[in-house]
Amino acid sequence: MSRFQSLTPSRLSREDFVKAFADIYEHSPWVAERAFDLGLDDSINNIDGLHQRMADLLLSAGHAEQLALINAHPDLAGKAAVRGELTEASTSEQSGAGIHECTAEEFQRFTELNDAYKAKFAFPFIMAVKGSNRHQILAAFEERIHNSTEAEFTRALTEINKIALFRLQAL
Repeated sequence: MSRFQSLTPSRLSREDFVKAFADIYEHSPWVAERAFDLGLDDSINNIDGLHQRMADLLLSAGHAEQLALINAHPDLAGKAAVRGELTEASTSEQSGAGIHECTAEEFQRFTELNDAYKAKFAFPFIMAVKGSNRHQILAAFEERIHNSTEAEFTRALTEINKIALFRLQAL
């Protein structure tokens, strides 16, 4: 099991713990707060242990909290990215997938798919883009837009937990 390189979570105060992990789940510090409140032990000093705790908290949260967390995520190649308004982690994730290299046609397709997806599901398309490129992301978008709302809600939570793991591994 991999341990964190730069910190030991079980040795942090609540304030420092929340500060360190507040953005693991996009604009949702409540996940870090609840993870701390469950108690500190050695299991959270490894990435997989803390990730499991945080993932379980997300999956056991109420529907409204889960939906709020999903809605805290930016559109892929959306207006917030263009305006430079993404969190540092989201900016890095999207640029790592080459989204910033979209042609005008690809950017237009992202915009169309973002709009159609949100019109159908009432929340943004979520995908852990690390290791993917813009072509794979567009293909996933085009495939998943045909799913049911329930399937996409569940998929969004799964993808959010993948994103969280990637963010924890970067610490």
